[in-house]
Amino acid sequence: MMGGHHAASGAAVWIAVTTQPVLGLGPVAEWLSFLPARIPLGFGLLEVSDAGVLAGALVCAGAALLPDADHRHASIAQSLPPVSNLMCAGIGRVAGGHRNGTHSLLGIALFTLIAHALGLWEVHSPRWGTVFPGAGLSAVLLIAFALKALKFIPDAMRKLPWVVSIPAGAFVALFAPEEQYWFVLAVLLGTATHVLGDLLTVGGCNLLWPLRLRAPSKLRRLPLLRQIWRPSGRLAVPVLGVAGSWREWLLCVPVSLYAFLGIMAPVLGIAAARSQPLYAAFLP
Repeated sequence: MMGGHHAASGAAVWIAVTTQPVLGLGPVAEWLSFLPARIPLGFGLLEVSDAGVLAGALVCAGAALLPDADHRHASIAQSLPPVSNLMCAGIGRVAGGHRNGTHSLLGIALFTLIAHALGLWEVHSPRWGTVFPGAGLSAVLLIAFALKALKFIPDAMRKLPWVVSIPAGAFVALFAPEEQYWFVLAVLLGTATHVLGDLLTVGGCNLLWPLRLRAPSKLRRLPLLRQIWRPSGRLAVPVLGVAGSWREWLLCVPVSLYAFLGIMAPVLGIAAARSQPLYAAFLP
């Protein structure tokens, strides 16, 4: 799956988990009586503020690109130079190449444990209340990953991600939900969403890395199983075909639109609540 679609999918998952928008069918439901009048577009499993929805969506979008840190040519490797270049080169060597360690259950667990450790770092300020420096510093990288993958930053402007992601990371540190679990949950959902997306392509993932379980020779003769259980030991349910296929675009365009609208809703809510520009919150 393409990097931009990974990022949009991560944001969409956080929006779906933390909000409960409803699509009213209106006259359509009256014309087609078997349809409900209102269709829920989110689960609303977590109660977080508008700031929490926005902060979590940004972090989850960036975390949805973390597994591709095993590829030195991935878009996130160019997102925040030189830090991202060095990070991806090192992770790729440790993870055994692309779609191995970082695309496994072990990789998801390690990313989640790191996020848990960073999320425990909190500071209490008389002015700002509870501040999460670990989440904010991590968000600088994660948000830069998302901006690069979503093509918000042109390749010619290699330093601009620092300008955008640092204040965004400050926003996450200052206005994130006070519950400590939010950051680790956002990273868990983001990385798991990435792995699931790649499982739906022909390349698949080795979920059990560093183990490499190969299908028995007799089972390899079955055409369907051969497509799902790859000779390399990877698993794939290739309903999206190759990365960047028309089927991927058919799925991810509405997902991206859902993520965009889901992010704009809390932005407008925060602005309306403060009755002033968002940047004014950082002024003395």
